[in-house]
Amino acid sequence: MDEALLGRKDQEEKWKITWSGFAEELRKVSYMAVPMVAVTVSQYLLQVISVMIVGHLGELPLSGIALGFSFCTVTGFSFVFGIAGALETLCGQAYGAQQYQKLGTYTYCSMISLILVCIPICLVWIFMDKLLILMGQDPEIAMEAGKYAIWLIPALLAYPLLQSLIRYFQCQSLILPMFLSSCAALCLHIPLCWTLVYKTELGLVGAALSTGLVLWFNVILLGIYMRYSSSCEKSRAINFNNIFLCIKEFFRYGLPSTVMVCLEWWSFELLILLSGLLPDSELETSVLSICITITSLHYFVPYGVSAAASTRVSNELGAGNPQAARLSVIVAMIIAVIEPIMVAIALFSCRHVLGCLFSDEKEVVNYIAEMIPLLCISVFMDSIQAVLSGVARGTGWQKIGAYVNLGAYYLVGIPVAAALCFALNLRGKGLWIGILSGSTVQASLLAIITAFTNWRKQASNARERMFERLITADDESA
Repeated sequence: MDEALLGRKDQEEKWKITWSGFAEELRKVSYMAVPMVAVTVSQYLLQVISVMIVGHLGELPLSGIALGFSFCTVTGFSFVFGIAGALETLCGQAYGAQQYQKLGTYTYCSMISLILVCIPICLVWIFMDKLLILMGQDPEIAMEAGKYAIWLIPALLAYPLLQSLIRYFQCQSLILPMFLSSCAALCLHIPLCWTLVYKTELGLVGAALSTGLVLWFNVILLGIYMRYSSSCEKSRAINFNNIFLCIKEFFRYGLPSTVMVCLEWWSFELLILLSGLLPDSELETSVLSICITITSLHYFVPYGVSAAASTRVSNELGAGNPQAARLSVIVAMIIAVIEPIMVAIALFSCRHVLGCLFSDEKEVVNYIAEMIPLLCISVFMDSIQAVLSGVARGTGWQKIGAYVNLGAYYLVGIPVAAALCFALNLRGKGLWIGILSGSTVQASLLAIITAFTNWRKQASNARERMFERLITADDESA
């Protein structure tokens, strides 16, 4: 194995940090990142459009769909999204090692495993109304949320297939099919959701059905491309015996990956819950919700870069090119530093008028203006940690990332937020400073780990694992 790596010495020379190498890597990362931003935004807008259309039915349906989707995200979609992150390591390194058949095997293994995971989640969603009532929610809103969740189950069952296919294409840098299918699904969702909500008078049930239909539509488009495109000819071939042999390995990366995702997502949900305990809870909750919306909208940009970094790093490690993997990290981090600085400058310049986009209340607008400096720092730290998390997924550090997120948000972020908010009476500012401290710790720890990484050793380990998987699977299937 060492001889194989030494044999690539000449190839690695061109990946040393030169202007030409940097420019080439920047082109590759940008080629992936920009369409991935569009893919992620398209999927996010499915829910935004549903809420906007249902919101015109009245306050009760709006509250029902908002509560229902929030609960469904926490208990279902976040788990599936996180576990599917295992493919960024497995498929990415397999593609780099030119073990193309393994891509199809891992992808179908992911589909089967995630559908099995969705079965208990479906049971939770069926009884969501009763759970929400036990948690102290308004019974009428809980009933609406429960009804929405039940009819959203078809969307949940499509989500494992969609996320598996997205990772399958992403690891091969086949971004255009995902971009076109996501845009087509979004364009279908707008008239379909409006028709089902108003013309058939299904209300929020129509919005749930529309979401499920467009997700299945997206899956079908990607499945057709995978089946018939010459680009997927080698990677769509599978060994059915190996699919079930890979389940243990898939969950070895998938479970820490979902812990990484869920711990971070849940911390922001806790932020909203804590804001509801403040004296002027309506103002505090509204302002924090707006702040989270702003940072969430920006997060799609670093997530696109994160996906590109994950793919490039996993591909190069699987191919045994440690210097190229290191260069990919450097390029992605430079983007992660420059882009949020530009966004932060724009936010700070518009701090006195930004709140007007969300509210006509002067108190809310002024409060948001006070929060903008903190938001600028959050935008920067979120960009850094998002890209470093992508590097962690591409390298196979999901377990390390899980421990980092646990310590950053639940040993630092949430306790600091609670102390500043309630003990020092900083209210919403204290909550946001707390969560900002969590993301700062997360980014700092991941940066230290990445900075001291021996990329040659990581490439050697990736190659050894890849060929060990291949030999082991062939022996067991024989």
